[in-house]
Amino acid sequence: MKKQIFFTAAICCLAFSSCASAESTLKESIGKYFLIGTAVDTKQCAGKEPKAEEVIKKHFNSIVAENCMKGESIHPEQNRYDWDDSDAFVDFGIRNNMAIIGHCLVWHSQPPKWMFTDKEGKDVSRDTLIQRMKDHIFTVAGRYKGKIHGWDVVNEAFEDDGSWRKSPYYEIIGPEYIELAFRFAQEADPQAELYYNDFSMAKPAKRKAVCNMVRDLRSKGLRIDAIGLQSHNGTDYPNLKEYEISIDSFAALGCKVMITELDLNMLPSPDGFAGAEVSQNFEYKNAMDPYSSGALDGAGEKMFNSRYKAFFDIYRRHAHQISRVTLWGVSDKNSWLNDWPIKGRTNFPLFFDREYKPKDVVKDIIKMFK
Repeated sequence: MKKQIFFTAAICCLAFSSCASAESTLKESIGKYFLIGTAVDTKQCAGKEPKAEEVIKKHFNSIVAENCMKGESIHPEQNRYDWDDSDAFVDFGIRNNMAIIGHCLVWHSQPPKWMFTDKEGKDVSRDTLIQRMKDHIFTVAGRYKGKIHGWDVVNEAFEDDGSWRKSPYYEIIGPEYIELAFRFAQEADPQAELYYNDFSMAKPAKRKAVCNMVRDLRSKGLRIDAIGLQSHNGTDYPNLKEYEISIDSFAALGCKVMITELDLNMLPSPDGFAGAEVSQNFEYKNAMDPYSSGALDGAGEKMFNSRYKAFFDIYRRHAHQISRVTLWGVSDKNSWLNDWPIKGRTNFPLFFDREYKPKDVVKDIIKMFK
């Protein structure tokens, strides 16, 4: 009788374990170590894509605004703000008890179109741009004070070789624009975390430049709470060793490390392709579109799974240094990598397919963290 009871109990335990494993989600397994997030768009916040909303609520405990908080969307005219989409985004996060990330306050791409010029189309003065930048930061960050977990304050200030990006902010104000932006953000919402965010962060020259910038700002009493590695990765980049070195280097500064815009470009990169610079545009060629049938082949799926597991193994081993990992989109259907940087291509960069079904790698990563 005792043997039978023990056997029955063992079977029940196995069944319970199997059921629990089958029902586990990303936020249940990974969420014990750091936030796991996704970028969301306005349709998803508005309930117009029920399948996407179901995935967001089930698997993620953090969201970031993919586009609705960028300057051109939220501040289309100098004296007019458009709050409808950003309010809906923040309300969605609050309703679902998620850590809400604001993206982004200062960025040379997709800025308020009027920000840098006067009525005659000429560059504004340094003092004018500083005041405009301050007004924008105080108004946007101030509106959501106490609701936003953290802000991408400055986005993409350096080139891959470590030199300053010659953006209008840099050309008109000078490198001090970063210091001013962080100072304004800190004053606008003292409780929100403040981040610097950039791509190609595994490149040694860019890593060094960012480290030097953080040390300089902190020497002036400013906060940079975390550094975001955008991680728009590919099948053959970044170098994983250099990627880990960057995580260690940024953590050594006393900053949290965040993987902020994670995806995996499964398509070939054209000659001259450079990081995640959104202005890139290349001519379509059949050789650059190996999955034109609409699905990865066996080798592609194997590469996809292997590459993602390699990155999440790094995140698991560096969990004590990482505070958030955010995928840049909910499903392949929503990814910005479709049609970029070559129009006419379909990409497969995310955890959920075009029907919002989880790919096999999701189970593997959940198991890795359990």
